[in-house]
Amino acid sequence: MTRRLLMFFQCCLTASSFGVLSMTTTPNSGVGTTIQPPPPARNVIHNRNVPGLKQGMDYIRLGNSPLVVSKVCMGTMTFGEQNTIQEGVDQLHRAFDHYGVNFIDTAEMYPVPTKPTTQGKTDQAVRQFIQEYTSKHPRENIILATKVSGRSDRITWLRKQKVPTTVSKEQILESVDSSLQRLGTPYIDLLQIHWPDRYVGSMFGQPDFNPQQMIQSISSQTIPVSFEEQLDALQQVIRQGKVRYVGVSNETPYGVCTMVELAKRYPDLYPRIISIQNSYSLVVRKDFEAGLGEVCYHHNVGLLAYSPLAGGVLTGKYSDSTNLPKNARLRLFPGFMDRYLGSQNEAAVNEYIAIAKQVRLLFFIFSVLISFFFNLSLYILSSLFTSELYSFRLELHLHN
Repeated sequence: MTRRLLMFFQCCLTASSFGVLSMTTTPNSGVGTTIQPPPPARNVIHNRNVPGLKQGMDYIRLGNSPLVVSKVCMGTMTFGEQNTIQEGVDQLHRAFDHYGVNFIDTAEMYPVPTKPTTQGKTDQAVRQFIQEYTSKHPRENIILATKVSGRSDRITWLRKQKVPTTVSKEQILESVDSSLQRLGTPYIDLLQIHWPDRYVGSMFGQPDFNPQQMIQSISSQTIPVSFEEQLDALQQVIRQGKVRYVGVSNETPYGVCTMVELAKRYPDLYPRIISIQNSYSLVVRKDFEAGLGEVCYHHNVGLLAYSPLAGGVLTGKYSDSTNLPKNARLRLFPGFMDRYLGSQNEAAVNEYIAIAKQVRLLFFIFSVLISFFFNLSLYILSSLFTSELYSFRLELHLHN
């Protein structure tokens, strides 16, 4: 097992040394359509020298849009919870000025765990950074992404009417206006649906899709908001100049294909999604590779890979069950730590620790570098979300 993993990591490192991993296909020798080479939009557009990276920062086109984003995006979901507002602002400045990041991702429900007493604090940090940054640089230098929350009976504090969140047209329009006000900006570069309005399974630790569970979910709640209504609302905010492009998050092949097909069939009515933000790492691969990878490749939908360190699991900080960090993320979400300990996930991470010991490398550095190489070698990847909590600890390692 360990030997095979070492060979795999060697392949990842080789692929990463050449930038984006290329994919080749064999022409169809039978009857049918030959798979064509990918469009050049997925290639690296340019590289910029920056103080913090010896090889500079790569920039890539996001999906089929003209947006050019840094290969690393700055995630912000802990700002106002595990980080202070000022720490978040300082980290954003460091990411932009020192590492060449131009891409920020936030969400209306942040920080996590979401609760009414802290909701909006993340946007407060992002707003302060935008105000400070744009006093010296054009707003166009920032690619700002945010998200409208999906269906949740628990989250009732985001809307003025104090109702559970859904992805209805009315709620999308209200969400966009509220986000623009909190962020202090006239427009959002990328608006994403945070999670589907319908039952999908395999989301946030849930079991895989089950038809019976879907039937029960429909019978126990209002019928999910149609794709047509969601896309109609997104088209409206685009035409109003409030949003430039749209994407999805935590979606499935069915959702992506349906939205893309509707936009193809009715381009005047519905916008084309350009991105999908899903979890992807060394220990979270199945959901994307088993179907979404092919979908995103053929429909030119860029992957924004979040949680490349699997919520910190791949740093090895949970490897000693007798000395678990008190403020670690798995402790913040009920049941997460219990589900992790004794799982196959933990066993896989322990294998990585064993490899790190073989090569005599500090496991934190080893796991971070391998995780980043693994993600950046994925051909369909548009941008990788770095964990804001590790930014300062990583500085020397990234530089070297």
